[in-house]
Amino acid sequence: MSSLTLALRDSSTMLRRNLLHARRYPSLTLNLLLTPIVLLLLFVYIFGDVMSAGMGGGDRSDYIAYIVPGILMMTIGGTVVGTAVSVSNDMSEGIIARFRTMAIHRGSVLVGHVIGSVLQSVASVVLVGAVAVAIGFRSTNATPLEWLAAFGLMALVALALTWIAVGMGMVSPNAEAASNNALPLIVLPLISSAFVPIDAMPGWFRPIAEYQPFTPAIETLRGLLLGTEIGHNGWLAVGWCLALSALGYFWSKAVFDRDPK
Repeated sequence: MSSLTLALRDSSTMLRRNLLHARRYPSLTLNLLLTPIVLLLLFVYIFGDVMSAGMGGGDRSDYIAYIVPGILMMTIGGTVVGTAVSVSNDMSEGIIARFRTMAIHRGSVLVGHVIGSVLQSVASVVLVGAVAVAIGFRSTNATPLEWLAAFGLMALVALALTWIAVGMGMVSPNAEAASNNALPLIVLPLISSAFVPIDAMPGWFRPIAEYQPFTPAIETLRGLLLGTEIGHNGWLAVGWCLALSALGYFWSKAVFDRDPK
């Protein structure tokens, strides 16, 4: 059996393992999925009229269109927190040490977690997107090519954040620490352009919101779905994703290859 065939076989086995875990223990995924849905309903039905009036006098439907891209990115960030917890559980329960002694492709353990997390992120985005459509979100100006680019961008963001979450999970001593370490993946969208434009923020706060990975990704997704200006945000979003993917991959691989103490 060639090395590539072995890697594909073992990676698919690890993927099935992680998907089975997600199916048997859905409470963590559901809890993380509930947060963006609650925020979506809260900002639309409680703050929607006030926020839309403060952003230029539009109605609630305009604000729904504005916040949905940010909520979708927040959904991805929340989903990968579950990956950090899952990886930390594997490390603390000793199964990773067991996998190291088995005749399997070493990278398949991490690849299984990553692919499984990306698939869960896509499923979560679809569910949250369905809720958004149910309460009035419409993307009438997006072409099929823009929709394809939007899904590609969200998959790329999910891949990048998943590799970071895997690294966080591997260095965390327990599941609680992994959840805390991955908390920035949920907090950063809150301080981005997800809910209000950067121009409406205080001057001292704008650099925090602007120079982080979520803002260009949200602005790019918003432009693809609503037909607004993307500018340089597309290249910044792709650059952030590639950089975070590389960082997370090499970080996770270094920790995984480290001899256990």
